[in-house]
Amino acid sequence: MYNYIASFLVGGTICVIAQILMDKTSLTPARILVSFVTIGVILGGMGIYEKVVEVGKYGATLPLPGFGNTLAKGVMEEVDKVGLIGAFTGGLKGSAGGISAAIVFGYIMALIFNSKTKN
Repeated sequence: MYNYIASFLVGGTICVIAQILMDKTSLTPARILVSFVTIGVILGGMGIYEKVVEVGKYGATLPLPGFGNTLAKGVMEEVDKVGLIGAFTGGLKGSAGGISAAIVFGYIMALIFNSKTKN
């Protein structure tokens, strides 16, 4: 039960922060998205985001900072294995499963459902 509550609170807090930024600032959703991923990379690279994941479980890994953390972890692992070239390949290797799933399921949903926009 604790995992559900912690996931809800941490993930919900991340989403509330994003909503407040959209409502109260002139930042566009795209800038907020990039900022959250970048913050996740920085905190992941410093080892801080792992503490958030320990507390928030899936509520910390699914939002955008969690994606940034995955990129940082992939880069650090790959740099340890192959050196500097890992800085370019590690992020893709670390997040390939999630990116592939998003593309495949997005395509399936596009085939199943019709767009509501009129051309």
